[in-house]
Amino acid sequence: MVFEPGVALPRVFITLVCCSKWIGNKCRPERDVERERETHNYLSQEEIKEKVQNYNLAVTDKLKMTLNSNGIYTGFIKVQLDLCRPVTVCSPQSPLSPGTPALNTDGSMNTLHISSTNTVREVIEALLRKFLVADHPTKFALYKRCHREDQVYACKLSDREHPLYLRLVAGPRTDTLSFVLREHETGEWEAFSLPELQNFLRILDKEEDEQLQGVKRRYAAYRHKLEEALSEVWKPG
Repeated sequence: MVFEPGVALPRVFITLVCCSKWIGNKCRPERDVERERETHNYLSQEEIKEKVQNYNLAVTDKLKMTLNSNGIYTGFIKVQLDLCRPVTVCSPQSPLSPGTPALNTDGSMNTLHISSTNTVREVIEALLRKFLVADHPTKFALYKRCHREDQVYACKLSDREHPLYLRLVAGPRTDTLSFVLREHETGEWEAFSLPELQNFLRILDKEEDEQLQGVKRRYAAYRHKLEEALSEVWKPG
């Protein structure tokens, strides 16, 4: 394992930044190719050496691969978070705080250093640790996203596949192949317990109240400025 080992972390409320809207099924813009199966013709040592050399020549961001003497190679993959539902996050600064679901509002890209032996399941677990996500890894799936002609396809990877091998074969260009972390397609809210759903409602109420108070403060400031301007106009002079 090349990525840093995770530790069990307690949970607190913070906002994890991810992409797409979390309400409804409209957050899946690409055409999903569910559980597409491809036969991998794994490479010989000489073929791996040649592909690693060619890969490093094509790299433009200095994230090169390294081939070790035992035939295992290491390198980097970039994974985009595309989470539609709230997730529970944790923080090492508050060891006694309970977990609270947080809403996802924007896009987030993360770079992982892994080896050719790391599986999809291990990559998912490493991502969740790095983003302090406390939800169980089985709630999530890793997709590969690729461009074919004028369409974008997303294919769910099996837990036993090796992302760095896919990266090596495809080359370093992310417009050819990229990785996306998503929830399993299990129905909109089936994966959550009743207390979690109740927490989501409390978060929505809190965010609604914060937005309302912000609007009230802005209009109060505008009213104050307008009253000041009117008092200057009507001031006897």
